[in-house]
Amino acid sequence: MNFAVLIPILLLYLGIMSALAYYGYKTTRSEADYLVGGRGINPTVMALSYGATFISTSSLIGFGGVASLHGFGLLWLCFLNIVFGVFVSFVFFGTRIRKVSEQLGAYTFAELLGKRYQSKFITVFSGIVIFVLMPAYTSIVLVGGGRFLQETLSMDYNIALLVLAVIVGFYVLSGGIKAVMYTDAFAAIVMFIGMAIFLFMGYKAVGGVIDGHAGLTAMKDLVPQSLVEQGHRGWTSMPELGSPIWWTLVSTIVMGVGIGVLAQPQLVMRFMTVKNNQALYRSVIVGGVFIFFMTGAAFMLGPISNLYFQEHLGKLSIEVAKGNVDLVIPAFINHLMPEWFVYLFTLTLLSAAISTISSLIHLQGSAFGQDILKSFGIRSVFGIDASRIGVLLGIVAAVALSYVLPGGVIAQATAFWFGICAAGFLPVMIGAFFWKNSTRTGAKASMIVGFAVSIFGFLFLHEKEAAVLGLSKALFGKDTLFAYPMTHIDPLFYALPLSAIVFIVVSLFTKSEAVKEEEERREQII
Repeated sequence: MNFAVLIPILLLYLGIMSALAYYGYKTTRSEADYLVGGRGINPTVMALSYGATFISTSSLIGFGGVASLHGFGLLWLCFLNIVFGVFVSFVFFGTRIRKVSEQLGAYTFAELLGKRYQSKFITVFSGIVIFVLMPAYTSIVLVGGGRFLQETLSMDYNIALLVLAVIVGFYVLSGGIKAVMYTDAFAAIVMFIGMAIFLFMGYKAVGGVIDGHAGLTAMKDLVPQSLVEQGHRGWTSMPELGSPIWWTLVSTIVMGVGIGVLAQPQLVMRFMTVKNNQALYRSVIVGGVFIFFMTGAAFMLGPISNLYFQEHLGKLSIEVAKGNVDLVIPAFINHLMPEWFVYLFTLTLLSAAISTISSLIHLQGSAFGQDILKSFGIRSVFGIDASRIGVLLGIVAAVALSYVLPGGVIAQATAFWFGICAAGFLPVMIGAFFWKNSTRTGAKASMIVGFAVSIFGFLFLHEKEAAVLGLSKALFGKDTLFAYPMTHIDPLFYALPLSAIVFIVVSLFTKSEAVKEEEERREQII
C-alpha cells in the first residue's frame, strides 16, 4: 500500500465531502432546513441519499461475508430490497409520508407518528426506542468500516473507529440533513463505481458468470460438514427446507431485513425532504438501479469468493478470513484486485460508512432533541441545541459498542434492528397512512407489544442472541426457553403478526377515538 498515493486521494475525497457539507451548512437557516432539508431536496439527490443510507458497510462487508457462507440464497434479500425497499416504499409509503408530514408540520419520524395519532406518548416512546436501540445498528456500521481499514490499510482498529466517528460527527453537527444528503449523494456515486468494477473483476477472475457458477456448483462436496449437518446444500442452492440454516437465512436475513426496510426511521425521513409526489416517482428508477448493483453485487461476490480462494489458495473464504465473515470481502479485495482499486474501494467503504452513520446519528440526535426533550419543552441544554447534544451522545454510544461487539456480528445486528422496527413500527405506520379507523390506543398497544415480544424473543428464544447475552441462562439455567426450531426462528415471525393483531383488535374496540382524532388533526392543519 503506497500511502504517498493514498493520502492525497483521501484528502481530495474529504475535501469534496467537506465542501458539500459546508454548502449544506450555508443553506441551513431554519429548523425545517436542519431536520427535513426545507422539503425541497432534488429527487435524484434524495434517491441517492436513500440508497447510500440503506446500503452501508453492513451490506457490503457484513452481508457479503454471510453470502460467502450461505450462498446465493441471499439474492432473495436483494429482490425484497428492490420490491419493498424501493418500489413499495417510494410509490405507496413515501407519497403518504410526504403528504401527511407536510400537512401536520412533522419534522421527524417519531413526531410524524405522534401527530398522526395525536399522542405525545407515541412521539416520546418512538424517540426513546430510536435513541436507545439504534446505537446497536450504528455501531456495526462503524465496525464494518473499521474492519476494512484494519484489513486493507493495516490501520489499528481502534484508531479506525475514532477517525470514522470524528468525520461523521463533523458533517452532522455542521449542516444537519442537508449536509448529510449532499454528502450521501456524492458517496453513492463513489460506491456505485467501486462495486460495479468489483463485480466485473470478480466474475472475470473465475471465468465469467456461467463458468463461475458452474465451478461453484461443483464445489458442493467442499461445504464444511458442520454446515451440511445444519442443512447447507451448496452455495448455488437453497438450504434444506426447515433446516437450521434455512430458518436463519429466510426468517432472519431475508425476511427480517427485507420487510424491516419498510419501517426504517432513517429512510422514512428521506421522504419528508422532497417537494411533491412526482419527485418520489422520478426517484424510483435511480433508487432501484443503485440498490440492485450494491446489494446484488455483494451477495454474488461473497459466494464466488469461495471459488476464487479454492483455485488460488486451496481454501474456502471462511478459512482465509480465519472464521470471521466480516473479513471475507476485505480479504477477497486484497487478493484479487490491483492496488489502484484498493484505493477506490477504500473510498467506497468510507462512503458507505459515512453516509449511513451520518444519517443514523442525525436521526438519533433528532430523536433526543426534537422527539424527547422538546416534547417536554426543553430546546437546549447549557445553551447548546438539544439535537446537537443528541448527535454527540449517539456518536459516543456507537463507538463504545463498537469496542465490545464480537467478530462476525454485522449482519446479525443489522437483522436485529430491522426486525424490531418492523414489529414495533410497521403495523402502526400502515394504519396511520392507509386505515382511517386506526386509533391512538391501538397504536400504543401495538408498539408496546411489538417491541416487547421482539426483545423477549432475542433475550430468551433466539439462540444466537440469547446464548451471548446469557440472561436466559442466568434465570432459567438454559440458553433458550424452547428447543429447535424456536431457537432459529427470528422473533419477527411472531412479533409482527402479534403486533398487527393487537393493533387491529384494539382499534376496532376503540373506534370511537378515530373520529375525535380526525377532528384534532384537522384543527392542527388549519
